[in-house]
Amino acid sequence: MDTLPMLFTTAVIVGGLYWFICILGSPERKGKRAIDLSGGSIDNDKVQDNYNKYWSFFKRPKEIEKTDNVPAFVDTFYNLVTDIYEWGWGQSFHFAPSLPGKSYLEATQIHEETAVDFLNVKAGDKILDVGCGVGGPMRAIASHSGANIVGITINEYQVERARMHNKKAGLDTLCEVVCGNFLEMPFDDNSFEGAYAMEATCHAPKLEDVYTEIYRVLKPGRLFVSYEWVTTEFYDANNKDHVKIVQEVERGNALPGLRHYSDISKIAKKVGFQVVKEKDFAKPPAGPWWTRLKMGRVAYWRNHVLVVILSFLGIAPKGTVDVHDMLCVTADYLTRGGEAKIFTPMHTILCRKPE
Repeated sequence: MDTLPMLFTTAVIVGGLYWFICILGSPERKGKRAIDLSGGSIDNDKVQDNYNKYWSFFKRPKEIEKTDNVPAFVDTFYNLVTDIYEWGWGQSFHFAPSLPGKSYLEATQIHEETAVDFLNVKAGDKILDVGCGVGGPMRAIASHSGANIVGITINEYQVERARMHNKKAGLDTLCEVVCGNFLEMPFDDNSFEGAYAMEATCHAPKLEDVYTEIYRVLKPGRLFVSYEWVTTEFYDANNKDHVKIVQEVERGNALPGLRHYSDISKIAKKVGFQVVKEKDFAKPPAGPWWTRLKMGRVAYWRNHVLVVILSFLGIAPKGTVDVHDMLCVTADYLTRGGEAKIFTPMHTILCRKPE
């Protein structure tokens, strides 16, 4: 008689794992599977150590001030989170305003197409994607515009993932990916007909440094658009809750320090750009960008349970649980920042390099 309960329990566990992994897997079918989670370019047995080093970085403010340390710090972060991002979020590592009647993926694609529409590009133009990640925006923009997109990311693992996705989508002839630091880009002067950055330049310790590089490689008269992570006019540096929210957003996203929205156009003008337009896409009539984070709380819990199980079984690297927990906590603080109106990830600036 004891055999039947044992068989039933085994069936429930096996069926539950199958349900978690195969039925409730990645929101994007072409993304990562839970059983394939890794530490990117980091050896699996070193994921925990690298996570500990990443987290301790914020306990030493003077290290953050040393700008030479930031690129390696950001590279480590994306080794730790890239697979989790792809599995739990999709191939576009950014937010988008929620749109009536549109799914999250549809709203994301529209947000990406809007960026390239600002640039007035034509088929065959050479466009720079600054901080391209695994190339979700690149592929949407190439399909929409017919332009040739060259993306740059500091993370070698993301280069491999992006090239694989490009080939799988049949867009490898339009999309090229280069591994490099966007503070010292390996491109010639005046070599691009346009450039865009999708929530990527927030990783630069000094925004003027990356804007200077973009200015250098952009052809005269051409346009650059960036979606920037910034604090808003409602942020109060004397409000302890506001400060806590911003600090947690920085810690959970490898940010050397969030900038105030009023600084963006000043920096753009300082390096020589003409500011054509500036707008926060998070403001009404746009729907809240953090809705996807709030609605995904059940999914986060489900995913975290699965990560714990996979880590216990030795399928996911030791340390993956800590990384996933960090991202879940960060999602909550991002939501709080959005609801308090003190933070936006899509303050948009459109600039032109003078003739």
